[in-house]
Amino acid sequence: MTDTTLQETVPLHQAPYKIKSLSEYFVFSALKKMTQGGLRVDIDNDSHRYFGKPGAPITALVKIHQPAVFFNHCAFYGDVGLGQAYTEGLWDTDDIKAVIAWFIENLNELQGTNTKSTNIPSVNFLTIINWVRHLRRRNTVTMSKRNISEHYDLGNDFYALWLDPSMTYSSARFQYPEQSLQEAQEAKYEALCQKLHLNAKDHVLEIGCGWGGFALYAAKKYGCSITGVTISQAQASYANEKIVAAGLQGQITIRIEDYRHITGSYDKIVSIEMLEAVGDRYHESFFSKCHEVLRPHGLLGVQMITVPDYRYPSLKRSVDWIQRHIFPGSLLLSVGRINQVLLNTSDLFLHDLEDLGNDYARTLARWHQNFNAALPQVKALGFDEPFIRSWNYYLKYCEAAFATRNISVVQAIYTRPNNKNLSLL
Repeated sequence: MTDTTLQETVPLHQAPYKIKSLSEYFVFSALKKMTQGGLRVDIDNDSHRYFGKPGAPITALVKIHQPAVFFNHCAFYGDVGLGQAYTEGLWDTDDIKAVIAWFIENLNELQGTNTKSTNIPSVNFLTIINWVRHLRRRNTVTMSKRNISEHYDLGNDFYALWLDPSMTYSSARFQYPEQSLQEAQEAKYEALCQKLHLNAKDHVLEIGCGWGGFALYAAKKYGCSITGVTISQAQASYANEKIVAAGLQGQITIRIEDYRHITGSYDKIVSIEMLEAVGDRYHESFFSKCHEVLRPHGLLGVQMITVPDYRYPSLKRSVDWIQRHIFPGSLLLSVGRINQVLLNTSDLFLHDLEDLGNDYARTLARWHQNFNAALPQVKALGFDEPFIRSWNYYLKYCEAAFATRNISVVQAIYTRPNNKNLSLL
């Protein structure tokens, strides 16, 4: 936000404004129902509109460049359209995070408006198109590979520009705010290792091993054997190169394999932010497989992005911008949903839970900073301006969601009853 904007407040009365289209009418009608905080909307630098609580400081600014197209995007596609409009350069802001945070602050009003704004058949129809597209991305064995490939196979060189040296693409665990990203990622790995009581005798299964960061850390420090599975060829190739370079090929095996096809038995299982790619329909398949291959006194450690339990039923029936454009086929979890799945599929139950939501906001802020510091290299790899805008929006969209506690991330440890490895006897 600019200093000038920060000094503004939502006025008690606004000058008359002539609505120019039906789409503009619907968008402004929705915004008028949002009564928290302060948002200023600049239309072609020609006029200003204010929304929120009269007298509240303006904390978010939206500058619309092509009003007709922008309002059509938002009226027909909601938050998906808002994100797409940003990618296309139809609007700008000094602070994406502040804009998203303002909408989150007004989430209750926004949801109420959405339920009442579906009496135009065309709006209903276009929303249904988004949902049908999402349904077609269900995570079958074949479609899972396609969904993962679209995001993770953008190239190892791309991710290396802005992730930490361990190429860890999940929330870190900051022990203090100024800690380096690499140290905070290692702290996350260490916390999981300790919660799983890792030792040199363990054979660990990592479902969704990414570029091998956890496997390399755990094998080096604890001397355990690790089998990692991924369905990304790019990640597997990178991980194997790092394993050979570290001389750990005798301890770590990376397989390109869907979790549904895993065989064998393991002392510990770990999965770090992979469950979001499974989808509601396949949660029971995932945990049934964990139950099948986990030894009787083993432990299961999961790091997963969560929403409050009461929001999960509506979440699984909706499609947001992230699902449409960044992580096709994805779905966030809730702790209650996973507990119910475990009740249906196994004798595993929740043993330990740690919330790391604020840590994810910090992680995303670091990624965003690194990404923008590397823009010349990003462009040199062939990525264009819409792609760059899309990734800036994605990183700040997520940071706002975690920073406002709209969503969170947890480390959860699951065990069976009478686990001798946890006993004090």
